[in-house]
Amino acid sequence: MSAFMSLIARDLRLAWREGGAISTALGFYLVVVAILPLGLGPDLNLLARIAPGILWVALLLAALLSVDRIFHNDHEDGTLEIIALGPLPLELVAAAKATAHWISIGIPLTLAAPILALLLNLPAEAFWVLVLTMATGTPAISFLGALGAALTLGLGRGGLLLALLILPLYTPVLIFGVAAMNAVITGPSPFLSSYLILCAITLATVVLAPIAAAAALRLNLN
Repeated sequence: MSAFMSLIARDLRLAWREGGAISTALGFYLVVVAILPLGLGPDLNLLARIAPGILWVALLLAALLSVDRIFHNDHEDGTLEIIALGPLPLELVAAAKATAHWISIGIPLTLAAPILALLLNLPAEAFWVLVLTMATGTPAISFLGALGAALTLGLGRGGLLLALLILPLYTPVLIFGVAAMNAVITGPSPFLSSYLILCAITLATVVLAPIAAAAALRLNLN
């Protein structure tokens, strides 16, 4: 467990020291959410209705910008091979790196969402469910991103392939995250059912994605 926590702490220190991935993700999130109302017009009721979808889609795309860095930098300088030879199983290595990505990218995007929601006239009663659903769904985004990063490891131009692989897997998170928010804003579907499905998706992803990512890492490192 100490090796697992040490790997998370190391990745967080590197993310904080570099700062590029965090600032890029937050900047992209802000730009997408700020530009869309300009294109859709000044209809506040329309913006309020589509705000959950816009916030979730923008968050997915912003997180996608940084998932290729989960393994890429360590693979380039040879650190990943050293980590793979260490006492920590590759499954836990993948889980640690995905957790570090969630803490450094997913949590800041989640905290920024209520501020950006003001630009979309999101009803005040939906702010709590916005934060709750994104805090629940973003771990799945990071763990699925780790899977995609492991599958495309070593490819010189794997960015487009990574997006093609991961975006379809993000779809259930998007559907039930937006559905939970719409249940509070417009109804009549119950909030709890959509939210519990989102929780189940995240739990399944946290368990299964590191196993699949470890298998992909073994193939790419051999």
